[in-house]
Amino acid sequence: MSSHWLPHILLQESPPSLGVWSLQRKLASHEFSAKSLREFVVKILEDEVENRLLPVLENAAENNIILDMQEILKRFAFDTICEVSLGTNPSCLNLSRPVPPLVEAFDWASKFSAMRGVEPVSAVWKCKRALNLGSEKKLKESVNFIHRSVNDIIQAKKRKLEKGGGNDLLSRFLGAGLDDEMVRDMVISFLMAGRDTTSAALTWFFWLLSGHPDIEKHVVDEAFSLSNGEKSLNFDDLTEMKYIKACLCESMRLYPPVVWDSKHAAKDDILPDGTPVYKGNRVTYFQYGMGRMEELWGKDRFEFRPDRWFDKTCV
Repeated sequence: MSSHWLPHILLQESPPSLGVWSLQRKLASHEFSAKSLREFVVKILEDEVENRLLPVLENAAENNIILDMQEILKRFAFDTICEVSLGTNPSCLNLSRPVPPLVEAFDWASKFSAMRGVEPVSAVWKCKRALNLGSEKKLKESVNFIHRSVNDIIQAKKRKLEKGGGNDLLSRFLGAGLDDEMVRDMVISFLMAGRDTTSAALTWFFWLLSGHPDIEKHVVDEAFSLSNGEKSLNFDDLTEMKYIKACLCESMRLYPPVVWDSKHAAKDDILPDGTPVYKGNRVTYFQYGMGRMEELWGKDRFEFRPDRWFDKTCV
């Protein structure tokens, strides 16, 4: 993610922006704790799975079509997060239609942002940015397109809200009186965070289940026991899916959607092991490696064993 893309979101920003980021985080946390939003999310998921995802998978099965599951789940995740965040559905799971321009812009922006990390020195991409050349030029164009697209959606949402409220996040943020730029950046951050991480987690989850039929059966049995094979599941039902949660945790232990991450210290601090961290220091942690440490997970650390999440001696 580029530092100029979401200036109100990134932790690397100056202290005033950190205050804005904290405000956004508190507001978002409050909204997600609301029962009405949780019910709205479950309803969106149910509709997206039943009316869009399952038909694609059923058609592929009936016609012996090979699908790229990661791509399908990425489309599913983006449709869902757009519905939840913006109240609109880009219909990415309609495979007969071309990929929406907004989706392509996100893909290009993510790619060119990541390219900064492979430059030998940061001065290379900074020079490209200053001169508006190469990947930095394309990154700027992609980001500008995303901003324009989301701004247009915000203005359309404002006009719609004059006739009545909405349950999506955009409606809630606008109703809270936030300015358009802050709302735009918050929505974009949700779209980014909700698409790639969700699709990556689901892809590995289903891949692991496909190789462990006994665990897959346990997952299906738990879901059917809560729904009786008939009724729709609500948010409270989802919280009762203990084994499925363990499977997801185990899947993300082995294959975390974000394999490493880093933060910058806002002030001097000391880590639990006594290591000093000074203001401005970058602290990086490696989730992929941490999930495979023998001292944390035992000798079977490379095995997909959801039951370990019920073993208090392990976690």
